[in-house]
Amino acid sequence: MPNGENWQGDVLRDLRGGAQPATPGPGGPQQPMAGSGAGAPPPAAGGQVPAPAAAGPAYGYPHQDPAAAADPAPAAPQGHRPPPQPRQQAPYASGGSGQAPRTPESRPAVDGSLTAVGRAARRGEPFAARAVRAIRRTVSSSAAREVAEATRAAELLQQPVTTGRQIAVTSIRGGAGKSTIAALLGTTYAHYRQDPVLLVEADPALGSLPIRLGAESLRWTTGDVADIVEPQMSLLDITGYLVQLRDNAWLLPGSQGQIGAMLDARSYERAMVALRRYFGVTVVDCETLPAEVARVALAASQALVLATPATLDGITSTHAVLQWMQGLPPRVMASTVVVLTEQAPRSGIDLAAAIRTLEAAGPSVHVLPYDGHLADGGHIRTELLAHSTRQTAAALAADVFQLSQKRH
Repeated sequence: MPNGENWQGDVLRDLRGGAQPATPGPGGPQQPMAGSGAGAPPPAAGGQVPAPAAAGPAYGYPHQDPAAAADPAPAAPQGHRPPPQPRQQAPYASGGSGQAPRTPESRPAVDGSLTAVGRAARRGEPFAARAVRAIRRTVSSSAAREVAEATRAAELLQQPVTTGRQIAVTSIRGGAGKSTIAALLGTTYAHYRQDPVLLVEADPALGSLPIRLGAESLRWTTGDVADIVEPQMSLLDITGYLVQLRDNAWLLPGSQGQIGAMLDARSYERAMVALRRYFGVTVVDCETLPAEVARVALAASQALVLATPATLDGITSTHAVLQWMQGLPPRVMASTVVVLTEQAPRSGIDLAAAIRTLEAAGPSVHVLPYDGHLADGGHIRTELLAHSTRQTAAALAADVFQLSQKRH
C-alpha cells in the first residue's frame, strides 16, 4: 500500500488524466469499460473532451459547493466524462502460492437475448406531478426550504473520514429493495464525495446490483478477488479487478449472473479486510438475514440499513427483528436505519403509524416512495428519478453516513 497522506488523491489524478493502457493480454485483470456506469455524456462539440477537475485531498474533499446544491440528486456534473481505464497490471499470485489466479471469462450483465425485453426507461413521476411541483415552488417558500435541506445533506455527505466507512444493506426477505437502496446510496456518495467509493455485492444468488448500476459486463467477482488481493497492491492494482462506474465509484460483483455461485464468509472477510482501506465509503449489498455472509458484513460495518417493503407483513416482520436486536449490544441498534420501500403508488397502510411504531424500537426510519423508474428494475438513471426519490436518497445517505462516523 503506498505511503503518504494524499496517496489516494494522486491515484485519482492518474485514473482521471493518465494515459490509456495497452490492450490486456490473456490472464490480465479486468479492464473497466468507460461508460459502463450511468450513461456518461458524449464529448463536447468538435470532439474535445472537457479537462478533468483536479483531485483534492484523499477523503471528503467537497465535490461541489454545498450552497449551490439546490437539488440533492446525484446527477452528472456539467462536462463530466468517465475516468480513463486503470493501468494494466499483471495478475498477482494467489495466496502466495506462486500460481497465477484463475482468469474468468467476461460475461454480459444482461443476456443478449433479453436486451429487447426492456423498453425505454420511463420517468419516476408523471409530467403532471412535475408541473404541479414547479408551480408550487414559484408561489411558496418550499424552494428555499429545499435548498436549505440540500445544503445540509451535502455538508454531511462531504465530511472527511480518517478510515474507510463500511455500510451494510440487508433485508429479511427478497424483494424488499435492498439492491436498489444500495445502488442509490453508492451513487449518492460517489456524486458528493471526492474519495473513491466501492459497491460490493455480497449476494451471489443472482443479485441485481450490477443491473441497477448499469454494468455492461462482469468478470472478477468477490470470491475471485478474495484469492487475488495482496497487502502490497496499490489502488491502481485493485481497480483492475473492478467494474468502473461513473464519478469515483467502482463495483465488485458477487457473481456473473450464474446459478450456483458461492461466497463463503471467510472469503468475503478476506476480501473486505484488504479492500476497505482503499475506499472512503464502501456500500455492501448483503444477502438476506440470517445468512452467514450477511452476519459477517453486519459485524464489520459501521452502519446498517434494513430494507423492508411498506406492507403490513413486511412491517410486522421488521418489528419482530428490531425487538430481537434490542438484545444485542446497544451500538448495533444505534447504527441502524430502516427504509420502508413503497411497492405501489398508493400504500395500503398508515405510514405515519408504522414509522412511529418502528422508531419506538430505536432506529431512524425513512420511506422510499414509489417511483415508476425504480419499479422497472433496470439501470437507475438519476435524472429520471422522481424528485421525492432524489430527496429521500440524499437524506438517507446523509443520515447513514453520519451514523457510520460515530462508530469505529
